[in-house]
Amino acid sequence: MTLGTDSPAQARSTAPDRPDDFAGVHPDDLPDGLVIADETGTVVCFNAAASRITAVPGDRALGLPLDRALPLEDLKGSRWWPLTDPYGGLSTRRGQPERNLLLPGGREVLVSARYVRERPGGPVRRVVVSLRGTEARRRTERSHAELIATVAHELRSPLTSVKGFTKTLLDKWERFNDEQKRLMLETVDADAGRIKRLIAELLDISRIDSGRLEVRRQPVDLAAAVGRHIQVHTTAGQSPDRFFVRIRPQLPALWADPDKIDQILGNLLENAVRHGEGTVTIEVAPTTACGDGEEGTEVTVSDEGPGIPEESMSRVFTRFWRGSKRGGTGLGLYIVKGIVEAHGGTITVGRGPRGGAEFRFILPVGTPAHLI
Repeated sequence: MTLGTDSPAQARSTAPDRPDDFAGVHPDDLPDGLVIADETGTVVCFNAAASRITAVPGDRALGLPLDRALPLEDLKGSRWWPLTDPYGGLSTRRGQPERNLLLPGGREVLVSARYVRERPGGPVRRVVVSLRGTEARRRTERSHAELIATVAHELRSPLTSVKGFTKTLLDKWERFNDEQKRLMLETVDADAGRIKRLIAELLDISRIDSGRLEVRRQPVDLAAAVGRHIQVHTTAGQSPDRFFVRIRPQLPALWADPDKIDQILGNLLENAVRHGEGTVTIEVAPTTACGDGEEGTEVTVSDEGPGIPEESMSRVFTRFWRGSKRGGTGLGLYIVKGIVEAHGGTITVGRGPRGGAEFRFILPVGTPAHLI
């Protein structure tokens, strides 16, 4: 790699220091570190983000050879620039993909580079280096690791149960009467359903995170959907008196994904029943609180329990948040928020009129364009 020996004053004069040098964007406006070396390997641009990431003042870096201004090593401790040799390496190379490298002191940084040539196969005229800190990636990696650990933990219990009961039935089938067999098979069926729901949650989170959650809009009767979910809870042993439903008149026609609306209602009612106390109130009303005054439907689910502490409300819709120690993965409300927003709606949490938690989500009418 041929390195330049221009003086800092000469290099500084070639550095892009006017806002119009980059179509109105000054290098210091960029969120990522930007380092540019000219055809001699001399640093001619070292923006504010690069200084922050490397702890090297920009005025000190300007005019230095690239390998001195940005002394990088790979994770094995080898000096990076002699290995990559941007100026003297293969003439077909166009740059380096993003990778983890080390700054002096062992601090990790994400580095990618582009080799700018006047013509294919010609000499390198500029090396443009992008720098990013690893904190955001590490947070993402920790979040993914926590997700995997949580789901693995939640899967272990039902899988152990399924395996235990099926092995017992296979080994000792003749020893059990029909009622005992039915009880064990019902337990296996319930645990298999729990596994299916956990896998569905995992897939939903993956789609929400990647922005690929699909919404298949159909006409949805929200009042009927609420009634179905209440019936599920009363069939499971909850008293019908625990639920109070208020359906306001003149609800607009709602186009939404019926399965995903069921997910929203199922999660919110389950939370109210499991974590709340007293009467669970569900209200469905028309609203014009959507964007641009569009018609929509507002659904409120509240209970009479202790509610959610004020300091926790900002974290309710994040991954792994649990309102109590009464089980659950802590993923349900994160998924609910993703589904509501995929429909173009909003969801909020607050304190209900009787002190418990109150969740309110608003869905726009969502009429398909070909029906308007």
